[in-house]
Amino acid sequence: MNLPKLKIGNLVAKLPVIQGGMGIGVSLSKLSSAVANEGGIGIISGAQTGFREKNFRTDNNRANVNGIIKEIKKARNLSPNGILGINILKASNNYFELVKTAVKEKIDLIISGAGLPIKLPSFVKNTKTKIVPIISSGRAAKLITKVWKKRYDYLPDAIVVEGKKAGGHLGFKKKDLDNNSIKPLKEIVKDVINVINPFEQKHNQKIPIIAAGGIYTGEDIKDFLEIGASGVQMATRFVAAEECDADIEFKKAYINATKEDICFIESPVGMPGRVIKNHFVEKYTNNNLDSVDSCYKCLKRCNPKTALFCITDALIKAVNGDTENGLIFIGENGYRVNKISTVKEIFEDIKKSFDLKKEKLNSLI
Repeated sequence: MNLPKLKIGNLVAKLPVIQGGMGIGVSLSKLSSAVANEGGIGIISGAQTGFREKNFRTDNNRANVNGIIKEIKKARNLSPNGILGINILKASNNYFELVKTAVKEKIDLIISGAGLPIKLPSFVKNTKTKIVPIISSGRAAKLITKVWKKRYDYLPDAIVVEGKKAGGHLGFKKKDLDNNSIKPLKEIVKDVINVINPFEQKHNQKIPIIAAGGIYTGEDIKDFLEIGASGVQMATRFVAAEECDADIEFKKAYINATKEDICFIESPVGMPGRVIKNHFVEKYTNNNLDSVDSCYKCLKRCNPKTALFCITDALIKAVNGDTENGLIFIGENGYRVNKISTVKEIFEDIKKSFDLKKEKLNSLI
């Protein structure tokens, strides 16, 4: 079979692939529009989107609102017929204003994680914008679905299920990652499918389940489709795309990274993050980072008085090309990225490996 379409309400993507949102500035209008033009769903990062605005340091909130408006307009101009979304962190201090801005700009869908986005349905009722929470357990999936239905008479338009192999901030405790007590993604996806199925049957509405975290090839996609997922989210795979919005040095850091170069750190908000080892990480490990002397007030749980570093400054340095003194988030399979490719070439490779999986299965019959 060919790669199936992904339907999220009245949105129909030709390919069952959502490109994960990557911030700061890694997935903006260029990458998201390129993915959308190839038939996937392109996602703009809503994390400090206005980092290139002149007033970014003096009026962070307004800069980010303006950044989101500009990036959505640019992406829509580059992909007038594609499906475009934005990833907005629930942990953002100006979360609700960012959501309102994206809805006003008629974004196709909002993906939201880093906390349960309980109030999200209140901002999209009577609009065409779809909303998709990111969760990491069947329990969280049941909770968000139950609360949305009870409070807003709204079911999730889809659910992203993110496992432990994802890049960036992870929704797990560091000790659980260290002792390997977290279920494999396939088991979590099955759990979510089981708890969501009664809601689908009762309300006669399909809620697509999207698997995320460590998915890299077409064979991986087929594995998750076979257990009942409707599609996948892939982020790391698209970083070394020509169209990726990050600096070329950021992309080279992925290409040059080995499996041993990937490790965890704890971010200023207390969440583990998977990153590439570099000079910055070495200073972090040795507790030798410069003190935080200013704060953007971007994340709710960040306290500049106790934070070891400013995550905004660290991520901006990296995305702008200072890959030794900045922070580079990466997925567990990031070491497999070995060259610069176009988004089209990446999708062609995904399709080829999807078909290869099919051929292998047929040869066993």
